Amino acid sequence: MRKIEYPVAAAWQELVKRPTKNYEELEAGIAQTFRLVREKGDGALQELALKYDGVQLTNLLATEEEIAAAESAIPGELKDAILQAYSNIRLFHAQQSEQPKQVETMPGVTCWRKSVAIEKVGLYIPGGTAPLFSTLLMLGVPARLAGCREIVLCTPPSKEGTIHPAILYTASLLGVTKVVKAGGAQAIAAMAFGTASVPAVDKIFGPGNQYVTVAKQMLSKTGVAIDLPAGPSEVLVIADDSANPAFVAADLLSQAEHGADSQVVLLTNSAQLLSQVEEELHAQLEVLPRKEFAAKALQNSMGILLQDVEEMLQFSNLYAPEHLILSVDGFEAVLDQIVNAGSVFLGNYSPESAGDYASGTNHTLPTNGYARAYSGVSLDSFVKKITFQYITPEGLQNIGRTIEVMAEAEGLEAHKNAVSIRLKEVTNV
Repeated sequence: MRKIEYPVAAAWQELVKRPTKNYEELEAGIAQTFRLVREKGDGALQELALKYDGVQLTNLLATEEEIAAAESAIPGELKDAILQAYSNIRLFHAQQSEQPKQVETMPGVTCWRKSVAIEKVGLYIPGGTAPLFSTLLMLGVPARLAGCREIVLCTPPSKEGTIHPAILYTASLLGVTKVVKAGGAQAIAAMAFGTASVPAVDKIFGPGNQYVTVAKQMLSKTGVAIDLPAGPSEVLVIADDSANPAFVAADLLSQAEHGADSQVVLLTNSAQLLSQVEEELHAQLEVLPRKEFAAKALQNSMGILLQDVEEMLQFSNLYAPEHLILSVDGFEAVLDQIVNAGSVFLGNYSPESAGDYASGTNHTLPTNGYARAYSGVSLDSFVKKITFQYITPEGLQNIGRTIEVMAEAEGLEAHKNAVSIRLKEVTNV
């Protein structure tokens, strides 16, 4: 990690910038993929599966037999872990449900808001270097709780044309039966535009590589919604001398191993802790199977010495991390100072991995500073909020003149007339 000691506040804005990539050169290729899928549908998906995944697919959909066989293909301990995570995630997200509350804003004028499920949603689950069945739980559970009528899952196949059994088992657990063997920008295009095998959806969720990320961003121009702006994973750890250096290093590496473009940041007011964490990073890195990814990510990362916890929180709020770990003594006293973060982990025994897998909170979170304005995925991500109102004749008499005056002041005579014509009838009854 790059080591920075006591940077002045004027330099912070430069420090919080993420490593950037120029995605513009990808857009032309992705636009071509979009056109191909629109024109050739399933044929395009098969053609691109052969080109990019090296597999000739005769059937784009996982069969009932493939899905059923997945349960016996994974170890019992993994199955139990998935079930426990499912239970915790479901319990946490079920509490986010809102019941309509009617409000009489004035006599005879009643308003309320109702959550209505998005009818058709698409879930993209990477299946390459890491088959993210945990992400399927994070997206599928709230989709089911919200009551989405149709859930389509896209995930890239292996060279044998198969899908990782943990993904298929999780899909079965969630009742997701439309499992499409497609990855990359072509999968995003299929869910956006529809093919013979893949229904078009209204909103697309899920992480992916740079092609998936840019494809989702491009869709926002076509009227198809996406979950949130996504980029490389990141964690920021705030630690004082009460923190365990081995724990801190493990947390940093848990994000660094996601990929070479991930970023990890350590803020501390202890020079000794920073040195100890650096030693632990070297030791723990050596035994990681994904050592190469993590080592490259550390090149983009920083260990920063600051004066105290308050200053560290100010820097963190400017950075707006996807994951924030607060390993400081007396963290309870400073929680209200956290205003920009995707998900927060408190104390020495709350690893970020818990949120990634099984504690119950969602791990689909805003990155790249978007936590300043965006929330992570929740039950709300799968519903629309529709407002209703009912006005009685008495209510119209109470509110009518207010509307007429405002409409007339804006020069919108038809708006005024829509009220006036009713008031005449009411007063003549």
